[in-house]
Order: sequence, then structure tokens, then C-alpha cells
Amino acid sequence: MFQSQLPGKENLSGLEELGCRDNSWYWTAVRCVGHYKKMETKFRAVSVILFLCLLLFPMIFSASSSGLVKIGLMKRKLEKNNRVAAHLESKEGESFSRYIRRYGLNEKSDDPQDTDIVALKNYMDAQYFGEIGIGTPPQKFTVIFDTGSSNLWVPSSKCYLSLACYLHSKYKSRRSSTYKKNGKPADIHYGTGAISGHFSEDHVKVGDLVVQNQEFIEATREPGITFLVAKFDGILGLGFQEISVGNAVPVWYNMVNQGLVKEPVFSFWFNRNTDEEEGGEIVFGGVDPNHYKGEHTYVPLTQKGYWQFDMGDVMIDGKTTGFCAGGCSAIADSGTSLLAGPTTIITEVNHAIGASGVISQECKAIVAEYGETILEMLLEKDQPQKICSKIGLCTFNGIRGVSMGIASVVNESSGKSFGSSHDAMCSACEMTVVWMQNQLRQNQTQERILGYVNELCERLPSPMGESAVDCNGLSSMPDVSFTIGGTIFDLTPEQYVLKVGEGEVAQCISGFIALDVPPPRGPLWILGDVFMGRYHTVFDYGNERIGFAEAA
Repeated sequence: MFQSQLPGKENLSGLEELGCRDNSWYWTAVRCVGHYKKMETKFRAVSVILFLCLLLFPMIFSASSSGLVKIGLMKRKLEKNNRVAAHLESKEGESFSRYIRRYGLNEKSDDPQDTDIVALKNYMDAQYFGEIGIGTPPQKFTVIFDTGSSNLWVPSSKCYLSLACYLHSKYKSRRSSTYKKNGKPADIHYGTGAISGHFSEDHVKVGDLVVQNQEFIEATREPGITFLVAKFDGILGLGFQEISVGNAVPVWYNMVNQGLVKEPVFSFWFNRNTDEEEGGEIVFGGVDPNHYKGEHTYVPLTQKGYWQFDMGDVMIDGKTTGFCAGGCSAIADSGTSLLAGPTTIITEVNHAIGASGVISQECKAIVAEYGETILEMLLEKDQPQKICSKIGLCTFNGIRGVSMGIASVVNESSGKSFGSSHDAMCSACEMTVVWMQNQLRQNQTQERILGYVNELCERLPSPMGESAVDCNGLSSMPDVSFTIGGTIFDLTPEQYVLKVGEGEVAQCISGFIALDVPPPRGPLWILGDVFMGRYHTVFDYGNERIGFAEAA
């Protein structure tokens, strides 16, 4: 994996180095950030959550009379007594609601021979599948098209000891005339499970395109219940080779290298209309102008591995949140349901929309004991990044304050590690400084600032990332906006609040969850389905850039 990248869904063990996911899942992994002592723990939890987003959707397949093959997904109501939903709402599975996603992809080209379209249909605004074929003749599999990973894997007929394999389609190499043995071992570790097996080579059919001699993973073990309840068979990664397990050449690379697409571009359109059966399409080789308005705003990629770029300020009701005023990194990830961002900003969003979180005693203790001191230091123009180290809650690394426990202070005689409380206090202090600094810019009084920060403490996201909101309060909630390439991209409450169920039993959750990636690889945002459902997204592989335009 690329050391300058975030870790991926596939390999969470490198998260502590990279600041996010490693080999392929960075984005499956973003869901649950509370107060974690170490980055590895942080991203593992995050990975757990993001990957669950991938678990739930059935499909219907259809062929287009235009000569383009479309693969659709069927919508289905989520019921409380649904056994999959019940599992996902258990302590092991977390809450389903946080994984709900908005997806749909649909694009057509004037020249059907130069593009390939995979039609997707929406499942509860949460997940999408597409159908591919492997082998000759093609053996059909449903897969998730994931821009946050780079490998293709499906269950193998040689998977004997995992129940999950018996509930999904399995690849049978003996039935394919184009199969080539490889045998190199492969392991992919997710926050909620893992798969292991070996590499093989065969032709892969995606829509009307046939990718020859594609290296993929035959999963011979799928332990645990993650894949047991999954509605998909496997995953087709659309990230860069830098995060590919085994350095396997991704399917998308071979589409380009084998001259199967006119342009080295693919694009997503998500149908956000839940009343329509069609969920959307992914187009390989171009874009469909019928599915976006105006022009795309393009920004260059800053890291090759994930589709990562630089993003500007994040605003609530047109006012800066402060934390990303100097810029943050972001990743567009079709494998993540929600929007993941720094706890500092997510807490401000929760406060603005009335989301209920978990009261943080560390945060309130900081305000009570050091609040006035921090304010005085800010008024005296002390460097904000040094304040928490000056009052003894962090150590200064030359750029910013960092938790004293990060270095893992160990008592040699006892072997015990100390500093976890320091980590939480340092984190709380850093957030407090940002919040107070932002309030001072608005010329608020000391009393108002201290009161406001205490309120934010009560809105800190829960350790599992989920925050509930009042379904009847959407009309009073503010827009949340992202600055990308100098353009403002707004999300309305109807777009960032996710609703599960109908009528009196309906539940609403915030589409924002917390994820803290420290510099230099952070602060980081993961723009998942909530964002991509609102904005048509172009992944321009040839020019190493990504573009967003209002979806139509």
C-alpha cells in the first residue's frame, strides 16, 4: 500500500500509519469515532461502521434495448422485524440507520460503443449493487462498486467451511474455459469481518465490456456473520492500484489498458427520488449530461490510492465552522453511506441541528477548569495551536498540540501504559480552542462563549458515531455547505438527515459522523453517499482529478 495514503477497507492494520484506511477500505471504515486513544483503534472502529454500510441490498436485473446492459437494484422497505436489520441494530452490528446511503447511478452516452453503463437501483437510499460476470461462459455475481477499494473478490467454490459462502454465488473455475491458475494467497481484513483466499485470473464482464485475464480473489474463507447477512456476493474496487491487496491490477485499469473505453473516466449518478424504482447508474468511459446541471467543478487529486483531494471551509447556515478554514483533505467514496468528518465540526453540526449525542465529561471539565484561561490566551493573541500544550494538556510537536499518550508512555517496571486520560483531555482541549476562537471572531461575550462551548460538549457524537434528530424539525435546521475548488456545495436538511421507517415509528439520524485524522494526512472528510447522491460525481482517471455538479 502507498505509505502516503490512508489505509483501506481491506487492511485496517495500516490505519495507524496512514490516518485512515489502508488497502481498500478507507471508506468502509469511517463510521464510529468516539474518543480513541490510538489511530489504529480509531480507524478500526471507523472501518467497522463504514463497511456495514455495504451490507444490505437485493436486486433486479434488466437489459437495455439501446445495447447497453443495465443492472438494477430493487427497493425494499426496512422493517424493524427484519432479521438483518435486527442484527445490525444489535450491539455487534451497530445501528442500521447510520449506514443508510443515497445511491444511484445513471448515465448514457451518445456513442454506446464507447461507454459502458451499469444500472443501479436504490435500496432504502442506502446501498446499491451491480451484476458482473466472471469466466467463460460468464458466472453471475452481484458486487458493490466501491471507489474506496481496488480489488475484485467473489466467493470461491472451494470455500467449504464458511456458511456465508453457501448463501451466495460461488466462482467455479472448472466451469470456465478462460480460467488461469494463479494461487497467490490473499487476505483482506475489514472492521466487521475478513476474507481470505487466493488470486486467480479470468475474463470479467462488466455490462457489455469483457476485461480479459483479470486478476481477482477467490474467497475461500468468509468467517463471522458480516458476509453471512450480506446481500451482495463480492466487491469490485474502483480505487487506485496503490491500495490494491497483492498489488493486483484493478478492473478499471484493465478497462483502460485494453482499450475498452473511449475516455479514462467513469461517473456516478444517484437517483435520490425514493419513490422511483431506478436507483441510478455508473457509466464507464464518459458521463451523461442528462444527469447533472451546469458545469462540473474539478479539483486535482492530492493522493493516489483513494480519490483524495483538498477541500476548503465547511459552513453551517453560511457561517464558518472554523476548523477547515485553512483547508482539509477529502475523499469521495461510493462505499461509504454517510458523511464523515472531524469531531470538532460534527459536534457543531449536531448542535445546530439539535442532534442528541453523548455528554463528554472531559470536554465539560476542560471548559470549567481552563475555559477562561484559554479565552485569555486567545485574546492575548497566543498561537492557538500551542495553547493546549502551554496549559499542560498536550505536547507540542512543532505544528500543533498532540496527545501525550500517542507515544505510548510505558512504565518499564510494570509494563502498564498510561496517558489515555491525557489523550481525551488533549482532544477536548483542542476542540475547545477551535470553538472559542470561532466564537471570538463573531464578537461573542465571554459568558456566551463558555455557555456555547458547554452546549457543544453535550452534542459530541456518540462513540459509535450515530446522532438522532427530531424528524419533525427539518424545517428549522440549517444548510451545511462544503467549499470545493472555490465552489459552495450545499446540503439541505432533507438531504443530510436520513429517515428509517414511516409514520409514528419513523426514526431520523444525522447523516454526519465523526472521524478524526490528524495532520499531516488530516483533517479529513469522507464524502459518501449523502454527498454523492446530491452531486453527480466524475472520476477522471486520465487527468487525475475529480468533479462535482448538481445532480439532475
